[in-house]
Amino acid sequence: MADRTVPERTGHLKVPGATLYYEVRGQGPLLLMLPGGSADAGLYDRMAARLADGWTVVAFDPRGYSRSLLDGAAADQQVAVQSEDAHRLIELLSPDGGPVAVFGSSSSAIVALDLLARHPERLHRVVAHEPPLVELMPDPDRGRKLFAAVRESFRRDGVAAALATMTEGLTDPDAGPPAEGERRAAPEPSAREAEAFRRMRANLPVFLEHVLCSFSGHVPDLAALRRDAEQLVIGVGQDSRTLLTAIPGARLADEVGGRLVEFPGGHTGCAEDPEAFAERLRAVLLDRTPRGAQG
Repeated sequence: MADRTVPERTGHLKVPGATLYYEVRGQGPLLLMLPGGSADAGLYDRMAARLADGWTVVAFDPRGYSRSLLDGAAADQQVAVQSEDAHRLIELLSPDGGPVAVFGSSSSAIVALDLLARHPERLHRVVAHEPPLVELMPDPDRGRKLFAAVRESFRRDGVAAALATMTEGLTDPDAGPPAEGERRAAPEPSAREAEAFRRMRANLPVFLEHVLCSFSGHVPDLAALRRDAEQLVIGVGQDSRTLLTAIPGARLADEVGGRLVEFPGGHTGCAEDPEAFAERLRAVLLDRTPRGAQG
Protein backbone atom coordinates (compact mmCIF):
# COMPACT_ATOMS: atom_id res chain seq x y z
CA MET A 1 0.00 0.00 0.00
CA ALA A 2 1.31 3.45 -0.95
CA ASP A 3 2.35 5.79 1.86
CA ARG A 4 -0.29 8.52 1.75
CA THR A 5 2.02 10.92 3.57
CA VAL A 6 4.26 11.07 0.47
CA PRO A 7 3.20 13.98 -1.77
CA GLU A 8 1.77 13.20 -5.18
CA ARG A 9 3.96 15.86 -6.74
CA THR A 10 6.44 18.53 -5.74
CA GLY A 11 7.50 21.75 -7.37
CA HIS A 12 9.50 24.95 -7.11
CA LEU A 13 8.30 28.53 -7.56
CA LYS A 14 10.71 31.40 -8.14
CA VAL A 15 9.71 34.46 -6.12
CA PRO A 16 11.59 37.71 -5.51
CA GLY A 17 14.64 36.82 -3.43
CA ALA A 18 14.04 33.08 -3.10
CA THR A 19 12.83 29.84 -4.66
CA LEU A 20 9.98 28.12 -2.82
CA TYR A 21 9.64 24.34 -2.55
CA TYR A 22 6.07 23.02 -2.33
CA GLU A 23 4.19 19.70 -2.13
CA VAL A 24 0.75 18.80 -3.48
CA ARG A 25 -1.69 16.05 -2.47
CA GLY A 26 -5.30 15.31 -3.36
CA GLN A 27 -7.97 16.94 -5.51
CA GLY A 28 -10.60 19.57 -4.90
CA PRO A 29 -10.53 23.20 -3.71
CA LEU A 30 -7.10 24.48 -2.73
CA LEU A 31 -6.08 24.27 0.93
CA LEU A 32 -2.75 26.03 1.51
CA MET A 33 -1.03 25.08 4.77
CA LEU A 34 1.58 27.48 6.14
CA PRO A 35 4.18 25.99 8.54
CA GLY A 36 5.03 28.03 11.64
CA GLY A 37 8.06 28.28 13.90
CA SER A 38 11.01 26.48 12.35
CA ALA A 39 8.78 23.98 10.54
CA ASP A 40 8.66 23.15 6.86
CA ALA A 41 6.14 21.29 4.70
CA GLY A 42 6.96 18.03 6.49
CA LEU A 43 5.09 19.25 9.57
CA TYR A 44 1.82 18.65 7.74
CA ASP A 45 2.46 15.24 6.15
CA ARG A 46 -0.12 13.37 8.24
CA MET A 47 -2.68 16.16 8.21
CA ALA A 48 -2.34 16.64 4.46
CA ALA A 49 -2.76 12.94 3.81
CA ARG A 50 -5.95 12.93 5.86
CA LEU A 51 -7.44 16.01 4.20
CA ALA A 52 -6.48 15.12 0.62
CA ASP A 53 -9.81 13.34 0.16
CA GLY A 54 -11.60 16.70 -0.03
CA TRP A 55 -9.00 19.30 -0.96
CA THR A 56 -5.93 19.87 -3.06
CA VAL A 57 -3.62 20.25 -0.07
CA VAL A 58 -0.46 22.27 -0.60
CA ALA A 59 2.30 22.65 1.97
CA PHE A 60 5.60 24.42 1.43
CA ASP A 61 8.88 25.38 3.04
CA PRO A 62 8.94 29.10 3.95
CA ARG A 63 11.74 31.07 2.33
CA GLY A 64 15.11 30.46 3.94
CA TYR A 65 14.02 27.12 5.43
CA SER A 66 14.98 23.62 4.33
CA ARG A 67 14.47 23.34 0.55
CA SER A 68 13.29 26.94 -0.09
CA LEU A 69 16.58 28.65 -0.77
CA LEU A 70 17.29 32.36 -0.55
CA ASP A 71 19.05 34.13 -3.38
CA GLY A 72 21.39 35.83 -0.90
CA ALA A 73 22.34 35.83 2.75
CA ALA A 74 19.75 35.34 5.49
CA ALA A 75 18.25 38.52 6.94
CA ASP A 76 15.29 39.41 9.14
CA GLN A 77 12.11 38.07 7.57
CA GLN A 78 9.02 40.21 7.03
CA VAL A 79 5.41 39.08 7.35
CA ALA A 80 4.34 40.98 4.23
CA VAL A 81 6.97 39.25 2.11
CA GLN A 82 5.91 35.80 3.26
CA SER A 83 2.22 36.56 2.75
CA GLU A 84 3.02 37.59 -0.83
CA ASP A 85 4.91 34.29 -1.23
CA ALA A 86 1.71 32.51 -0.19
CA HIS A 87 -0.35 34.62 -2.60
CA ARG A 88 1.95 33.72 -5.47
CA LEU A 89 1.52 30.03 -4.68
CA ILE A 90 -2.26 30.49 -4.69
CA GLU A 91 -2.12 32.21 -8.08
CA LEU A 92 0.05 29.39 -9.44
CA LEU A 93 -1.99 26.48 -8.08
CA SER A 94 -5.51 27.94 -8.27
CA PRO A 95 -5.37 30.04 -11.45
CA ASP A 96 -9.12 29.70 -12.10
CA GLY A 97 -9.96 31.87 -9.08
CA GLY A 98 -11.74 29.06 -7.24
CA PRO A 99 -12.32 29.04 -3.46
CA VAL A 100 -9.11 28.84 -1.43
CA ALA A 101 -8.67 27.98 2.25
CA VAL A 102 -5.54 28.83 4.23
CA PHE A 103 -4.33 27.39 7.51
CA GLY A 104 -1.48 28.80 9.56
CA SER A 105 -0.26 28.07 13.08
CA SER A 106 1.88 30.17 15.41
CA SER A 107 4.12 32.51 13.38
CA SER A 108 2.49 31.36 10.14
CA ALA A 109 -0.92 32.28 11.57
CA ILE A 110 0.38 35.86 11.50
CA VAL A 111 1.20 35.39 7.81
CA ALA A 112 -2.30 34.00 7.20
CA LEU A 113 -3.87 37.07 8.82
CA ASP A 114 -1.79 39.39 6.66
CA LEU A 115 -2.74 37.38 3.57
CA LEU A 116 -6.44 37.83 4.41
CA ALA A 117 -5.96 41.56 4.93
CA ARG A 118 -4.18 41.91 1.58
CA HIS A 119 -6.04 39.46 -0.66
CA PRO A 120 -9.50 38.71 0.75
CA GLU A 121 -10.95 38.27 -2.74
CA ARG A 122 -8.93 35.05 -3.20
CA LEU A 123 -9.80 33.44 0.14
CA HIS A 124 -12.86 31.48 1.19
CA ARG A 125 -11.64 30.67 4.71
CA VAL A 126 -8.56 31.57 6.77
CA VAL A 127 -7.82 29.59 9.93
CA ALA A 128 -5.20 31.25 12.15
CA HIS A 129 -4.19 29.03 15.08
CA GLU A 130 -2.68 30.91 18.04
CA PRO A 131 -0.92 33.84 16.34
CA PRO A 132 1.61 35.13 18.92
CA LEU A 133 0.92 38.82 18.30
CA VAL A 134 2.76 40.79 20.99
CA GLU A 135 0.62 43.90 20.57
CA LEU A 136 -2.50 41.90 21.52
CA MET A 137 -0.98 40.39 24.66
CA PRO A 138 -2.23 41.67 28.05
CA ASP A 139 1.18 43.28 28.60
CA PRO A 140 2.78 43.97 25.20
CA ASP A 141 6.02 45.21 26.75
CA ARG A 142 6.43 41.90 28.57
CA GLY A 143 5.96 40.06 25.30
CA ARG A 144 8.50 42.20 23.49
CA LYS A 145 11.05 41.71 26.26
CA LEU A 146 10.43 37.95 26.34
CA PHE A 147 11.05 37.39 22.64
CA ALA A 148 14.04 39.74 22.67
CA ALA A 149 15.43 37.71 25.60
CA VAL A 150 14.89 34.48 23.66
CA ARG A 151 16.89 35.85 20.74
CA GLU A 152 19.62 37.09 23.07
CA SER A 153 19.78 33.66 24.76
CA PHE A 154 20.26 32.13 21.32
CA ARG A 155 23.02 34.54 20.40
CA ARG A 156 24.79 34.01 23.71
CA ASP A 157 24.23 30.33 24.54
CA GLY A 158 22.62 28.62 21.55
CA VAL A 159 19.36 26.96 20.56
CA ALA A 160 18.71 24.91 23.71
CA ALA A 161 19.08 27.93 25.99
CA ALA A 162 16.79 30.01 23.78
CA LEU A 163 14.05 27.37 23.81
CA ALA A 164 14.32 27.07 27.60
CA THR A 165 13.96 30.85 27.94
CA MET A 166 10.89 30.80 25.72
CA THR A 167 9.22 27.90 27.53
CA GLU A 168 9.71 29.54 30.91
CA GLY A 169 8.44 32.91 29.72
CA LEU A 170 5.26 31.82 27.94
CA THR A 171 3.30 30.89 31.07
CA ASP A 172 0.98 33.65 32.22
CA PRO A 173 1.65 34.03 35.99
CA ASP A 174 -1.81 35.52 36.53
CA ALA A 175 -3.66 32.55 35.02
CA GLY A 176 -4.35 29.12 36.37
CA PRO A 177 -2.86 25.97 34.88
CA PRO A 178 -3.95 25.12 31.32
CA ALA A 179 -6.73 22.61 30.85
CA GLU A 180 -5.53 19.09 30.27
CA GLY A 181 -7.38 17.42 27.44
CA GLU A 182 -7.30 13.75 26.61
CA ARG A 183 -3.85 13.02 25.23
CA ARG A 184 -2.98 10.38 22.70
CA ALA A 185 0.45 8.86 22.40
CA ALA A 186 2.46 10.68 19.74
CA PRO A 187 2.61 8.69 16.51
CA GLU A 188 5.82 6.80 15.86
CA PRO A 189 7.70 8.83 13.25
CA SER A 190 8.36 7.27 9.88
CA ALA A 191 11.74 7.57 8.21
CA ARG A 192 10.32 10.45 6.16
CA GLU A 193 9.12 12.24 9.30
CA ALA A 194 12.41 11.68 11.11
CA GLU A 195 14.20 13.37 8.23
CA ALA A 196 11.69 16.25 8.37
CA PHE A 197 12.35 16.68 12.11
CA ARG A 198 16.09 16.93 11.38
CA ARG A 199 15.45 19.64 8.77
CA MET A 200 13.19 21.59 11.12
CA ARG A 201 15.73 21.46 13.95
CA ALA A 202 18.32 22.80 11.52
CA ASN A 203 15.97 25.73 10.78
CA LEU A 204 15.84 26.82 14.43
CA PRO A 205 18.77 29.26 14.23
CA VAL A 206 17.08 31.06 11.32
CA PHE A 207 13.78 31.20 13.20
CA LEU A 208 15.32 32.47 16.44
CA GLU A 209 17.52 35.08 14.77
CA HIS A 210 15.42 36.26 11.81
CA VAL A 211 11.73 35.39 12.34
CA LEU A 212 10.71 35.32 16.01
CA CYS A 213 10.96 39.01 16.89
CA SER A 214 9.92 40.51 13.55
CA PHE A 215 6.84 38.28 13.25
CA SER A 216 5.67 38.50 16.88
CA GLY A 217 6.03 42.28 16.68
CA HIS A 218 3.86 42.53 13.57
CA VAL A 219 0.77 44.76 13.92
CA PRO A 220 -2.13 43.30 11.93
CA ASP A 221 -4.51 45.44 9.89
CA LEU A 222 -7.49 45.24 12.26
CA ALA A 223 -9.75 47.32 10.02
CA ALA A 224 -9.21 44.96 7.11
CA LEU A 225 -9.75 41.92 9.32
CA ARG A 226 -13.01 43.40 10.63
CA ARG A 227 -14.12 43.89 7.04
CA ASP A 228 -13.42 40.23 6.23
CA ALA A 229 -14.31 38.66 9.59
CA GLU A 230 -16.79 36.24 7.99
CA GLN A 231 -13.84 34.51 6.32
CA LEU A 232 -11.75 34.31 9.50
CA VAL A 233 -11.52 31.55 12.12
CA ILE A 234 -9.17 31.91 15.11
CA GLY A 235 -7.96 28.63 16.60
CA VAL A 236 -6.99 28.17 20.24
CA GLY A 237 -5.52 25.00 21.74
CA GLN A 238 -7.55 23.04 24.25
CA ASP A 239 -4.45 22.66 26.42
CA SER A 240 -2.88 26.09 25.91
CA ARG A 241 -5.57 28.69 26.58
CA THR A 242 -3.58 30.34 29.40
CA LEU A 243 -0.26 30.54 27.57
CA LEU A 244 0.83 33.90 26.21
CA THR A 245 0.83 32.46 22.68
CA ALA A 246 -2.90 31.65 22.89
CA ILE A 247 -4.20 34.85 24.49
CA PRO A 248 -3.67 37.14 21.45
CA GLY A 249 -5.90 34.97 19.25
CA ALA A 250 -8.84 35.18 21.62
CA ARG A 251 -8.38 38.93 21.94
CA LEU A 252 -8.14 39.25 18.15
CA ALA A 253 -11.46 37.42 17.77
CA ASP A 254 -13.02 39.91 20.18
CA GLU A 255 -11.49 42.85 18.30
CA VAL A 256 -12.48 41.92 14.75
CA GLY A 257 -15.43 39.56 15.18
CA GLY A 258 -13.71 36.43 13.85
CA ARG A 259 -14.99 33.04 14.93
CA LEU A 260 -13.11 31.39 17.84
CA VAL A 261 -12.77 27.59 17.68
CA GLU A 262 -10.98 25.24 20.03
CA PHE A 263 -8.55 22.72 18.53
CA PRO A 264 -7.10 19.55 20.08
CA GLY A 265 -3.81 19.79 21.96
CA GLY A 266 -1.77 22.85 22.74
CA HIS A 267 0.18 25.45 20.79
CA THR A 268 1.71 22.68 18.65
CA GLY A 269 -1.45 20.59 18.47
CA CYS A 270 -1.01 19.96 14.75
CA ALA A 271 2.14 17.96 15.60
CA GLU A 272 0.90 16.46 18.88
CA ASP A 273 -2.17 14.75 17.38
CA PRO A 274 -2.26 15.45 13.64
CA GLU A 275 -5.20 13.16 12.91
CA ALA A 276 -7.53 14.72 15.49
CA PHE A 277 -6.31 18.20 14.56
CA ALA A 278 -7.02 17.51 10.88
CA GLU A 279 -10.55 16.40 11.67
CA ARG A 280 -11.24 19.59 13.61
CA LEU A 281 -9.83 21.58 10.69
CA ARG A 282 -12.08 19.62 8.32
CA ALA A 283 -15.11 20.54 10.43
CA VAL A 284 -14.10 24.21 10.42
CA LEU A 285 -13.58 24.28 6.65
CA LEU A 286 -16.97 22.63 6.10
CA ASP A 287 -18.66 24.97 8.61
CA ARG A 288 -19.61 22.10 10.89
CA THR A 289 -18.10 23.58 14.07
CA PRO A 290 -20.17 26.14 16.00
CA ARG A 291 -18.68 29.32 17.44
CA GLY A 292 -16.70 28.63 20.60
CA ALA A 293 -16.74 24.84 20.00
CA GLN A 294 -15.23 22.81 22.82
CA GLY A 295 -13.36 19.51 22.68
